[in-house]
Amino acid sequence: MTTQQVANRLVELCRMGKIEDAQKELFANDAISIEPYDMPGGGGREVKGLEAILEKGKHFMSMIETVHGSLISDPIIAGNHFSIAWEFDTTMKGRERSTMKEICVYRVKDGKIISEQFHS
Repeated sequence: MTTQQVANRLVELCRMGKIEDAQKELFANDAISIEPYDMPGGGGREVKGLEAILEKGKHFMSMIETVHGSLISDPIIAGNHFSIAWEFDTTMKGRERSTMKEICVYRVKDGKIISEQFHS
């Protein structure tokens, strides 16, 4: 798959709420994921490997009480990188409703995502 095809497929699956399916289909087994540096408790934390990325996603989803909506932009492609803007409207357990806004940057190699980094 080209970077454009990978980007389009990621956006398609994530817009359907199939984030874990997207990761299993599109991520390399040795992919890395880097959280925003200003994230409390995990700022700049890097996770390596698809299994660890999947586990991180499950942990994040376990902290959510209600998902009110999500808005994902079309991807912007630059060589073997692409980015999307993602707004996630949620109520986290024990907190008030809020909207997270991130720029997500992905790197593709051999038709698979090898890295993702989130900027908020």
